Amino acid sequence: MPLRITHAEVADIVQALADHQRYWGDRDLRALHLLPLVHEFGSTCFAARADDGVLGYLIGFVTPDRTGYVHLVATRDDARGTGLGRRLYEAFTEAARAQGAVRLKAITAVGNEGSAAFHRSMGFDVSTVPDYNGPGQHRVVFTRGLPT
Repeated sequence: MPLRITHAEVADIVQALADHQRYWGDRDLRALHLLPLVHEFGSTCFAARADDGVLGYLIGFVTPDRTGYVHLVATRDDARGTGLGRRLYEAFTEAARAQGAVRLKAITAVGNEGSAAFHRSMGFDVSTVPDYNGPGQHRVVFTRGLPT
């Protein structure tokens, strides 16, 4: 099945949300899927499509301080371990760099070891930031510079 990575459309995210558990397991992250981000930052949001639907997606944008921020990235359970997450990040990095980004950033919940391992494998620095999401809501922050 040929795989195509293109700019995400709202319909891609809606399709993924209809099968949420295949992307996120038992974690209910539907509330984080902010469709206005796809509408407003479509040039930095990506979907990996195959004949049987969306295999993965990335929702991201470039901040005013030139940070390429990845809000969500997910791969469907049958596409994990194929390098798809890395390919989605590569597409995002290229788009973010074209918009002037000089660094990348993402966050996750404390204890999400899979995400931490994935980001470390791509050269991100990993640190836990206390109260990042409010009092008592620590987050793991991933950062990586983009060479010019």
